[in-house]
Parts: sequence; C-alpha cells; structure tokens
Amino acid sequence: MIAEFRLPDLGEGLAEAEVVQWLVAPGDTVALNQTLAEVETAKAVVELPSPYEGTVTILHAEAGETVAVGAPLIAFDVEGEDGSAPEQDAGALPERAQPNLVGYGAAPASSGRPARRARRAGATRSAADTAVLEAAPHDAVPSATVERVVERPRSTPPVRAHAKRLGIDLVLVAAEIEDRVITRHDVDAYAERVGAASHADPAGGGAQASADTMPMFPPTTDGTGRRETRMPIRGVRKHTAAAMVQSAFTAPHVTVFHTVDVTATMDLLASLRDDRALVGQKIGPLAVIAKVVCLALSRTPGLNAHWDEQAGEIVHYEYVDLGIAAATERGLIVPNIRNAEALSLTQLSSALKELAETARAGKTSPAELAGGTFSISNIGVFGVDAGTPILPPGQSGILAVGAVRRQPWEYRGEIELRQMMTLSLSFDHRLVDGAEGARFLKHVADVLEQPGRAMLFG
Repeated sequence: MIAEFRLPDLGEGLAEAEVVQWLVAPGDTVALNQTLAEVETAKAVVELPSPYEGTVTILHAEAGETVAVGAPLIAFDVEGEDGSAPEQDAGALPERAQPNLVGYGAAPASSGRPARRARRAGATRSAADTAVLEAAPHDAVPSATVERVVERPRSTPPVRAHAKRLGIDLVLVAAEIEDRVITRHDVDAYAERVGAASHADPAGGGAQASADTMPMFPPTTDGTGRRETRMPIRGVRKHTAAAMVQSAFTAPHVTVFHTVDVTATMDLLASLRDDRALVGQKIGPLAVIAKVVCLALSRTPGLNAHWDEQAGEIVHYEYVDLGIAAATERGLIVPNIRNAEALSLTQLSSALKELAETARAGKTSPAELAGGTFSISNIGVFGVDAGTPILPPGQSGILAVGAVRRQPWEYRGEIELRQMMTLSLSFDHRLVDGAEGARFLKHVADVLEQPGRAMLFG
C-alpha cells in the first residue's frame, strides 16, 4: 500500500519548513526511524526520522523548497502484515510501523542501526575533491577508501558548506573518524593535514572556479548594470526579524549603561586558570557574568518575569532559563541553559561551551530555543563596547556585555590602568521601572568589581 508522510508541526506552532537536503531517493528502501531528510524551520535544522518501513516512491518537494505543515512530504510503498501490499488503510499498518511524533520516532523493531542510503565514494566527486586526492600523501588517503561503497557522511549543513569551501569530500573525512557526526573541527583537521585549503578558491575567481565556490544566490544587475545579490528571506533570519519587530513594537524598551572596573574579576579568572584542581576547565568572563546574573536576578525578580497580555498577569519565574545570544552561519539564535541558577561556575562554563559548539554545528533543537526567562548577549567578542539590545519576545530583560579594555581609571584616589567593561541592560518598562533596572545593574557591577561580594547573595 502507499502511505504518505505529511510535514508535522516541528514545535512552537511553526507553519512551514524548508527542505535542506534529502538523504533518500525514490526507489530506496528505508528502515523505521531512518533519517529521511534535514529540514530547516524558523528556529533550527531538524532531522526527520521515517515513520514507516518500506520503499520510497515519491518526494513531494525538492531541496530548497518550503513546505507547509500538513502538506505531503514523501510517500512510501509499505507492505502489510502478511508480507504483501494489500489495499489497506494506514490504520492497518503493523504497530511497529505506526508513525509517531517527529524527534521521537516509532518504536524500533530491533536495536540494530538503521540502514542509510549507500553510494560509491568516487561517483560524484568534484574537480576540487580530485585535486585534494592527487595532492594528498599516499598514506593520507587509503586506496580502499576511494573505491569501496560507503554510507552517506553524517554532518550538518554548515559543516557541509565549510567542506565545500575547502574542496573537501566528506566521504574521506568520514573514513578517518569514528562512527559519529562529522564536525567542523574534523574538516579543518583533515584540510590542514592534506593541504586542501590551498586548492580552494575562497574568492570564487580564477579559471578553476566551480559551483562549490560560487555564491549560493547568483548576482543580478540593476537597470544601470551594477551588480546586486538577492536572497530570499526565510529560515532563522525570517523568524528573527519577525520576533524583533514584534518585541520592539510591543514592549516599551529602556536601556541603561554602566561602566565597570573588572580588574579583580580578570585576576580571579587568571588564578583559576592556574588552579590544578581545574585542569581542563576553561572558565571565561562570560561564565562568571552568567553566574553573577543568576545571583542578581534573585534580588530583582522583575527582570526574570513575563508580561502575559492575554491573561492580564505578570508571571514571575522562580528559576532562570538563561538565554545566550549566538551568532551562527544561519543567523542569530538564542538557545537557553535550563535552570542556570542551580549550576556552579564550572557547570555554567561547560554548559556555555556545549551550547556554542551545538549552535556552530547547526544542531540546536527547537526545544533548546523555546522559552528563556532572561538573556545575555556577548557583544564584546566583536570588539563592541555597548549597545541597545532588543528583548527576546516574552522576556523582560537582556544584558549586553561589552569588550574588556585597559584604560585610565580612578582607583583609590589615583589614576591607574584598569580593565574596564561596559554593561548595557535593556528591560521592559511595563514590568521593570528605572530603579529596579538600576539596582540589577548595580548588583552585577558590584560582584564583577569585587567577586567576594557574591558571598553576600542569599
């Protein structure tokens, strides 16, 4: 029988998703819960597991096409319980093949690994990939790697794009690592070892330019012949724009600034780096600020609240789901650290590292982006001192952290070179008045100036 799989709601009531790439093709036999495709919602790239066992008959959308929730996505030829393909309805499918929620999948019939579509490693290699193989040392690429049939390499869209820019075939990278998803670090390590970067043309010019080095959207010209590039507004960029407009014109924003002497905090971090008990723990300024923010929110609860217009209520949270703004190749996202107030400094540091790696790899899930009670934006990594951050929808406060700079400052009656940082706090003036916003900023500044003050927070 023919069974259709329609695009489900992937979370947060999203209305559509774009097909990033198909991992199966018509005629392929798929197993239950095998990954069919990667789709990009307004929040994240999501892998779609198969709700059926059977043979793919039709792909209803091409890669790059946007599909509405509820629209047909893929069709299967599914056998009935008796091994034939009788004319049955979907409800007559065996229990193990019943579709389930995306992200959970159906109960597998066995614990074995789902089969993935195989392909011959050298079948679709580009000119740049061939150049890499020819230039690589003979012991760098096992000869069997090129000819054998391998699984489609598992990676994320940003990693695949990065590999394309370097002219790297991910099949070769997959052959040298463990059975896991290929990361950007794996690609860089492979490129450095075989000298692949020298074969890539990052500018897209020269006689050897290929489709891999061309822009995703080709340039056009205006009426006078000048070049311009038009890109469709979709995915994370579309969602971010809508959310920021909604927030800016719904919540009355107020931003206050405070310049802080963080010399003592930087000295503390230097001492922690030399602490033998913390070998392998790279605790940075952002981890300290995240910890201090959680402490300060306990004293100024209005900054950890939500204005519920529909219910006519102000919701005060007794936990902190700390949002961390992350700039990725797909745009700005704000994943959350759940129950951040309960984490130690080292645990926060580890959580921040994991959050950043997941965001860069494009693997942040919709669940990790949902909610959030207060956010931090580290604009200092771009060399920026201050700004007026826009509140994530539903939150009443966001703190922008500026760059740390050595500059002359009054200290104990003398002018000295001190390490200074500017904090920018935006808040929703419906929930937070100026006095409470100033108190929060002063609490954060006091601990950053004298870390020992954290002992006074109950």
